[in-house]
Amino acid sequence: MAEIQGKVSVSEAKRNLRAQPCTLVIFGGSGDLASRKLIPAVYNLLLDGALPPDYAVIGVGRHQMSDTEFHASLREGIVKHSRQPLREDRWKEFTSRLFYLAGEFDDAGTFQELKARLEKIERQLILPGHRIFYLAIPPTSIASTSQGLHQAGLVQPANNSAPFSRVIVEKPIGRDLASAQQINSTLSKVFDESQIFRIDHYLGKETVQNLLVLRFANGIFEPLWNHKYIDHVQITVCEEEGVGTRAAYYEEAGALRDMVQNHILQLLCLVAMEPPWSLDPDVVRNTRLEVLRSLRPITGADVNTYTVRAQYSPAVIKGVEVPGYRREQRVRPDSTTETFVALKVFVDNWRWAGVPFYLRTGKRMPKRTTEIAVQFRHIPQILFNADLASPLEPNLLALRIQPEEGFSFRIISKLPGSKVQIHPVNMDFQYGTAYGAASPEAYERLLLDVMAGDATLFMRRDAVEASWEWVTGILEGWQKHGTKWLPEYSAGSWGPVEADRLIEEEQRRWRMP
Repeated sequence: MAEIQGKVSVSEAKRNLRAQPCTLVIFGGSGDLASRKLIPAVYNLLLDGALPPDYAVIGVGRHQMSDTEFHASLREGIVKHSRQPLREDRWKEFTSRLFYLAGEFDDAGTFQELKARLEKIERQLILPGHRIFYLAIPPTSIASTSQGLHQAGLVQPANNSAPFSRVIVEKPIGRDLASAQQINSTLSKVFDESQIFRIDHYLGKETVQNLLVLRFANGIFEPLWNHKYIDHVQITVCEEEGVGTRAAYYEEAGALRDMVQNHILQLLCLVAMEPPWSLDPDVVRNTRLEVLRSLRPITGADVNTYTVRAQYSPAVIKGVEVPGYRREQRVRPDSTTETFVALKVFVDNWRWAGVPFYLRTGKRMPKRTTEIAVQFRHIPQILFNADLASPLEPNLLALRIQPEEGFSFRIISKLPGSKVQIHPVNMDFQYGTAYGAASPEAYERLLLDVMAGDATLFMRRDAVEASWEWVTGILEGWQKHGTKWLPEYSAGSWGPVEADRLIEEEQRRWRMP
């Protein structure tokens, strides 16, 4: 277990971000994301002492309810989903700054009423007029909502003299390159690029943030972080549940759009990026963008060589029968939407020449886990590795992103005793154990960053479109070289045999996280 010296509390670290007094307006305030993630995140920031002393939160939704009814609906979300327990005194304080407005997002009257409500609240609470608009809404509502904000005069220009206006956009930002460009163009008519924060909650997770520190604050790793010493990298994102109530959305998305285009490619960028010359947000985002631009395209018939897609089939899991994907409600019986995808990817630059990145994600896997595994090259087959029949396992750095955040480093060690017996051991670090508390939720960090105007962990327009350009090539290849039936894997397994063949053809194997 790692020993921590010079501890800095979570609240002290967050205060250093200097969040500014502001009003957070959540469109979709009566929805699932607000109750499960956003409101609990703001509440936890309050308990940590990280919120600015002057703030307000307004939920805008289609359901008719009063402020009091809104508070009651959110209280249940705090009890179920908050990182910290409900405290009656702080909850009462929190609800005094928590408001609700009912209205349609395509109705100009909603935005005029919002403007009047904002001005009244800001006068009462002596707020400076800084506003953050969180679009927790379907992509189809982005245009009308952005235009409504603009026509009501709620968006200030991007300059230092006026109170700031910022907008947070949830994924999915499009379903291919053309639709992503359309959404970005719609936003750019109302907001300057510096005002747009495209959120990917994976980038707010502690282990993901720590990846930059691990690489660039430790002299041991970066000299080895290249094709000379690294054999391959695996990025695994597994989900234990099936599509459930999201079947209608998933039918239009699939694993590639839902997970690879955003979450997994962002993890790949952090692993593969060059050292930035500063921590300025655009400098860091430029280096991530260069990775996306260096991805070797997978197009046409190459999809048959470098990609595997499949669907989960019926199985009995823990004594319960679960249906196959094509038997889920609201899924077409002849669907070819993938619930699992594995890819063999190359970053064609000097650092990573010839190093494969194996990416996989799927639903109905054995457990929920997200891991980045960096496997170093085998040592020469001499001395302790001379037995060809039983070669030593190579060194491996595994970064666990969920559910338990931390990382481990596998080394080879001698077992105690007079004989020379060697065995792999893991040097293990866990955030919860080392720091004595659960890591802050991703949305806590990301909301705080928006309040502070720090865009480091958010997607820029060019990066969104670069990732969609690469993914669209795969989608078009699948369409052109499509098949009537996808391979299947038993629900509760690690995926189809085709995915094993993808990695085993070069004498490698998937790691079981």
